[in-house]
Amino acid sequence: MNFNNRYQPGRFGFLPTVTKNIIIINVIMFLATMALQTQGIDLVKYLGLHYFSAPDFKPHQFVTYIFMHGSFQHIFFNMFAVYIFGQVLEQTWGPKRYLIFYLLTGFGAALAQYVVIHFGASELLSAINAVQDNLTLENFEALVNSTDFQHGISPSFSVEFNDFVSNYNNALRSHSDNRAVSLASQFLIDYKNQYLNSQVVVGASGSLFGLLGAFGMLFPNSELYLYFLFPIKAKWLVIAYGLIELFSGLRNDPMDNVAHFAHLGGLIVGIILVLIWRKDRDKFY
Repeated sequence: MNFNNRYQPGRFGFLPTVTKNIIIINVIMFLATMALQTQGIDLVKYLGLHYFSAPDFKPHQFVTYIFMHGSFQHIFFNMFAVYIFGQVLEQTWGPKRYLIFYLLTGFGAALAQYVVIHFGASELLSAINAVQDNLTLENFEALVNSTDFQHGISPSFSVEFNDFVSNYNNALRSHSDNRAVSLASQFLIDYKNQYLNSQVVVGASGSLFGLLGAFGMLFPNSELYLYFLFPIKAKWLVIAYGLIELFSGLRNDPMDNVAHFAHLGGLIVGIILVLIWRKDRDKFY
């Protein structure tokens, strides 16, 4: 298969089996997520990838999170990338190897994000554990008033937090320090659980960066149209996106909720897999 010039993907009806089914499953899961959300059921809680020490973590989430998306824009651009790159890679490798690649790059993205969560959360969790081990009202209030602690309160937990503050202040006003300490102890447990549960990742972006990296390595001189306007060779597109994700991840903008290092994890695992498979193929030629 030769893509030395411009690459033009085929129509949806002619997509190979795995690529087509990946798109269909993602669309179904997105519609189900939106529909159940109106009934008060949050599929992300059960199928999104949570940190391994979070109460809501389940092992199956390492796979299911790849098929979950948080918005129409999110799923549209991810599935468009599957449509663009997935079909040619599946035709090149065959369905089995392509599916393995898709899942492994998603797993690599998950591990990369775990590393980011670990280093980002370790300081706050250590501070919480230290206060729990030596729980006094002074230590507790210093922790709660810290910036990191306040930033760790998710919107869904704000009502519970306000209720706690009201009950805690009432206990202090009635000079019931033991009651206040008991409330603080339970609150720290609840806070830590909601904080860990809020570290959740959804989306196929890690796998897609793996697909992009593989396409760039296998067909480096193929021309792609960036934003449908600007022709760029695949190899330069891979390098550009990799640098953008690295810069965005290192910038650590608190308003940016994109898992940039997960993207890089998928890209790196994808490149490694291509190198391994290329080496194995060369043994037989």
